[in-house]
Amino acid sequence: MSYFRALALTATLLTPGFAHADEVTDTLQSALSAYEEGDLSYALEELEFAKQLMQAMKTADLAKFLPEAPDGWTREVSNEVASGMAIFGGGSGSEATYSNDNDSFTITIMADNPMVGALSGMMANASLMGMKLERVGRLKYLNQDGELSGIVDGRILIQASGADVEMMKTVLAEIDHRGLEDFGR
Repeated sequence: MSYFRALALTATLLTPGFAHADEVTDTLQSALSAYEEGDLSYALEELEFAKQLMQAMKTADLAKFLPEAPDGWTREVSNEVASGMAIFGGGSGSEATYSNDNDSFTITIMADNPMVGALSGMMANASLMGMKLERVGRLKYLNQDGELSGIVDGRILIQASGADVEMMKTVLAEIDHRGLEDFGR
């Protein structure tokens, strides 16, 4: 079975809940047709577009892990962080800004980015290097001058910055850290 045919079949089988005639499968079918016609350039363009569509779906799934705003606060979710991740090796990302009349802070979640893996080793040894750690549930967050950074499953970075550490910890505690371990698998 050719690579393109296998990719199209895999994408079709791995998209439960989606109709067979969605934009991803249509794009993969277009790539397969172009490949069979010998138009490799167009086939590659279509594959790249299908990848972008699936990445957007994955980013939307990641945004579901951002906690609701606490009482008296509002939350604005943005997936723009994902578009800048290509520069740093790819992956998914989403963030939310939480604000009230006086304060605001941001929580960013990034998954499957090579830089996150590199940070994971450093954070595993943070206490040995004299860095300040904050516990939020079962996860330890590195506190660098009020910016909190935690790693889930060695591949997902959660950062919070902009407000009082205790306030941010309260909202971070609402994240389903265990659920994040299964993200994208």
